[in-house]
Amino acid sequence: MTEIVEEYVDEIDEFNCSELNTIRETIENMSKFNQIEVLRLLYKNKEVTINENKYGIHINLTEIPSSIIEELKVYIHYVNTQEIELSQAEQQKENYKNIYFVKDNKDNIGLKNKNVRKP
Repeated sequence: MTEIVEEYVDEIDEFNCSELNTIRETIENMSKFNQIEVLRLLYKNKEVTINENKYGIHINLTEIPSSIIEELKVYIHYVNTQEIELSQAEQQKENYKNIYFVKDNKDNIGLKNKNVRKP
């Protein structure tokens, strides 16, 4: 019995409370789509107890095995990397739009200036 308790304590020590809080906050701030993917990841592991009520789905991260916590961390890293890459692609798209479609912008500014009355 003491061996089981010691093993459990070792798993909790491996992921301290601040790290688990960071994981929780990150998941809470994700989009609904990504939260559903996290739930799928947790649901496929039978060791995870999932509690659901009218306020949502609740999972005690301290009871999750370290291997599953590692899977969560990998998924969180994947989502963060994906968001950074998408943001960079959107910024590049905006830069191209400003560079290659400047003529359209100048024409629109010229039309606006023609409609302004000069004193």
